[in-house]
Amino acid sequence: MADKVNKVVLAYSGGLDTSVILKWLIETYKCEVVTFSADLGQEEELDCIEDKAKKTGAVKVYIDDLRETFVKDYVFPVFRANAVYEGQYLLGTSIARPLIAKRQMEIAGIEGADAVSHGATGKGNDQVRFELTYLAHDPNIRIISPWSEWDLGSRTSLMEFAAKHGIPVPTTKAKPYSCDRNLLHISYEGGILEDPWNEPPEDMFTLSVSPKNAPDKPEFIEIEFKKGDPIAINGKSLSPAALLKELNRLGGKHGIGRADIVENRFVGMKSRGVYETPGGTILR
Repeated sequence: MADKVNKVVLAYSGGLDTSVILKWLIETYKCEVVTFSADLGQEEELDCIEDKAKKTGAVKVYIDDLRETFVKDYVFPVFRANAVYEGQYLLGTSIARPLIAKRQMEIAGIEGADAVSHGATGKGNDQVRFELTYLAHDPNIRIISPWSEWDLGSRTSLMEFAAKHGIPVPTTKAKPYSCDRNLLHISYEGGILEDPWNEPPEDMFTLSVSPKNAPDKPEFIEIEFKKGDPIAINGKSLSPAALLKELNRLGGKHGIGRADIVENRFVGMKSRGVYETPGGTILR
């Protein structure tokens, strides 16, 4: 371990990984940890996050509602640019990470923190998204990437660490895949989905019905745009977040927006991702 760290701002979801990271940072670096959680429309319970973070050792907790900012300043510009990855992926996770990291850096400035940390592993693209954003805001910021430093290499070892330190963890049975959700999409990967011969189970999908179960009768909608951004559906003006949520409902009802692809990661690995992006698919 290199230089002394006094205070770290951690991107915190309240899940197993970041809960363990919170305690690990305190033990390993003997530092104070401030947590930051962003509401991007993931539909998860955020009320208990503050209590959980403080019980695990956080000295301060930030929870920000960034839903409108996410859609207005990140999702809509992506659609104006017609940005799509490998023909199908509408970048739902990709564009969320820079917003989280940007706010994390702002909090680091407010708190006088000398380091930031995230829970991304060394195999995926999130580590790059977080760390490039950190460095764009402050080239001198100290970045702590626990998955590149510690010896906790499995879910079992994380659970054992949590039990040893009294960290509350979910008691429900783990899903055979991981998922990430925000207002734009839900992504599913890992576990049973790593084998491309395995068809995604129908009960996995949350935002959309199977096309074969969608209504046979079409539904017509009218979307009004202003300077390239959608502002109303069927004559009703809506905020960016509310508009995307409504399009998700309409598209999901008709089986729109599913994608199943094998994509190339930044680090050179291939990864299968299954996505639900009903509202985004309509806008595209």
